[in-house]
Amino acid sequence: MQRGRQRESVSTEVARRLRRDMTPEERLLWSRLRGAGLGVSFRRQEVIGPFVVDFVCYPARLVVELDGSQHAGSESDRLRDAKLTADGFTVLRFWNHEVRGNLDGVLARVAEHLAGVT
Repeated sequence: MQRGRQRESVSTEVARRLRRDMTPEERLLWSRLRGAGLGVSFRRQEVIGPFVVDFVCYPARLVVELDGSQHAGSESDRLRDAKLTADGFTVLRFWNHEVRGNLDGVLARVAEHLAGVT
């Protein structure tokens, strides 16, 4: 039992650090997800099982992840997405440059998904 609590506290601490140290793209998207009028609420840097996801909307079972170049072709991202999908989540991934250059398009894709779910 202690081991599970220890892992949970480590994940929680990582999530707190990630909330405090968000990337510029995460901050930009978060500012719009909070006030976009999408009709649902999102949480940021949330612990789901062994993962810390960038953004999650629990009612829609939607995870939104932002990726930099270090994620290109990442096997760990594929495994993570598969686990989250198996747990009933849909994962939408966007590149950081998409958020910087086409934020309205990113929000439109999120809204399209939500329209099909809610």
